[in-house]
Amino acid sequence: MARILVIDDHDTLREGMAVTLTRSGHTVTAARSGTDGVAAYKKSPFDLVVTDLKMDGLDGIAVTRTLKSLDSSAVVMVVTAFGTIETAVQAMQEGAYDFITKPFTPDVLRAKVEKGLELASARRQVERLTARTEALESDASLSHGNLLIGDSEPMQRLVSQVRKAAATDATVLVRGESGTGKELVARMLHQLSPRKDGPFITVHCAALAETLLESELFGHERGAFTGAIKRKLGRFELADGGTLFLDEIGEIPHSVQTKLLRVLQEKEIQRVGGEQTLKVDVRVVSATHRDLQAEVKAGRFREDLFYRLHIVPLHLPPLRERPEDIPALARHFIARHAPRVNRRVNGLDDGALRALARHAWPGNVRELENALEQALVFAESDTLSEVDLPPHLASAPVRSDAGLPVPMGDRPLPDILEDLERQLIARAYEKAGGVKTETARLLGIKTSALYYKLEKYGFISKGERPEEG
Repeated sequence: MARILVIDDHDTLREGMAVTLTRSGHTVTAARSGTDGVAAYKKSPFDLVVTDLKMDGLDGIAVTRTLKSLDSSAVVMVVTAFGTIETAVQAMQEGAYDFITKPFTPDVLRAKVEKGLELASARRQVERLTARTEALESDASLSHGNLLIGDSEPMQRLVSQVRKAAATDATVLVRGESGTGKELVARMLHQLSPRKDGPFITVHCAALAETLLESELFGHERGAFTGAIKRKLGRFELADGGTLFLDEIGEIPHSVQTKLLRVLQEKEIQRVGGEQTLKVDVRVVSATHRDLQAEVKAGRFREDLFYRLHIVPLHLPPLRERPEDIPALARHFIARHAPRVNRRVNGLDDGALRALARHAWPGNVRELENALEQALVFAESDTLSEVDLPPHLASAPVRSDAGLPVPMGDRPLPDILEDLERQLIARAYEKAGGVKTETARLLGIKTSALYYKLEKYGFISKGERPEEG
């Protein structure tokens, strides 16, 4: 049931309300003054606050105003005598949702409280949906597709394992190199699971500092630290009833590892700066490019947390181990990006496919996608050819037995890389018609960095800053 705070400096009335609401199944905290009530709320917010209007010190209006400043979603009901209804209306103008006049029966109190709890539930739902929407909008990865593409034996084996794991609620650890598509595995697990109608929430652990990561995972109360101007729901709360994906779990610090272990064991959280324990129903999927067993041996990762995360291990193979999937992936990325980048392109020829097959793809599927999006920028026909690909793909590197790209000829590697960079800048500069800002955009670099490179390779004189064409 609900957590209710009763504030009244009249002992008999305060205790009577507390008994009535406790018998209704609620957890009640009683405070004998407005100051004590506000202090109790600061420690841990309540679902509903019932406060007397006339009290020594901090009265009901001041309590309402203070609580609303602490928590805009606070639900406050004031208790007033019949002759002070105008003052009760003033309290409602400060944010109270309703008032109850003395004397009142237990049934009237219960009815008013249930009305307030319905409002509190609706506000929490709005707050949760708003926070989920903000979390989803901030997750750039949502712009990517959610399919595991590939008919190779390693991918078919993985898809079979994902389908079996999705039917359970077991914690899953996805291992794989950067750029292989670990989040896609997590999304597929969610979409095929009984939780598919619940939220799918992601946390990119490597992108957040320790204090921010803890707040992101578990949420925080207003004033928990400098800059915490309002209560924030954590990703565990937002994922309640669904799936929480912890990307790059191997990067989290020891202090957060300890708290995460407790959440996985107890299925409950505490917001930073709060004392209230909140139950959560979340299926956790984590991912890492690290060897977590080696991290455990090195003392950088908790062994008990590793085994808690490692209940169902899945391995996502690198692209070099499944080159037969490259054609399907290439066509998928062209179909995705061509409508936005270059609408006339609808495929790629055999020469381009051969060039793609020669490359070892150390950046995996993400590198392939970026290369094809770049090729679309420069393509001038309806089919991508080898000459449209980035120079390091079109210059015919070959594979060694170890699967690593080996440059042709006997030139030093720095010279080769510099030549490739010069070619790419030249093509982008020509494509942009000599407009520096557009050239920088095509290359994905800052304009200041572009000027340096244009000077370096002799496209403009040193120190020259010509006007845009």
